[in-house]
Amino acid sequence: MEALGAPGAGAAIALENLFPPLPSEVILPLAGFTASQGDMSLWAALLWTTIGSVVGALALYGLGAWLGRARLIAIADKLPLVKVEDIEKTEAWFAKHGSKAVFFGRMIPIFRSLISVPAGVERMPLTTFLTLTTLGSAIWNTLFVLAGYRLGEDWERVTDMVSVYSKVVLAVVALGVVAFIVYRVIRPGKGKRRASSDRS
Repeated sequence: MEALGAPGAGAAIALENLFPPLPSEVILPLAGFTASQGDMSLWAALLWTTIGSVVGALALYGLGAWLGRARLIAIADKLPLVKVEDIEKTEAWFAKHGSKAVFFGRMIPIFRSLISVPAGVERMPLTTFLTLTTLGSAIWNTLFVLAGYRLGEDWERVTDMVSVYSKVVLAVVALGVVAFIVYRVIRPGKGKRRASSDRS
């Protein structure tokens, strides 16, 4: 982290959005610890990691925008156990709760990266997306950077605590996937595509 500096920490966080196995729960408190040792400015760490979060989220937003509704429906139509109506229900939910999902999703493992894709698919206004992503990322990053800054050499305690949170989220997601599969096996069939025109 000393070698990378604040811009390097920001680049690592940008990559973390694209490759979740790079955990922000390690990068951020380590950046805070480095700042506490005087090898990095605390404000620079907060600024650059937030910039990195936004850049990574923008890349996934762009992926979603490129994918578009038509391609997404075409993919869903070919997947086993997935109905086109599942995409339509997700669209309806996002239209109603998308702003909250983008903001709070930045603070939830797994979803903090994935939430940018449907935002792109649904063409959420870029200004809105950037504002919500920046605010949510700034809160998440500040908590972890400051925790590492305060804990100093014990910064790894942050990772230990958050790992419990991450495991709970993963367990909930796994249960949701299992429930979806069971429900779809019990009620098989294909959903129909709406008559409304597709967005590209």
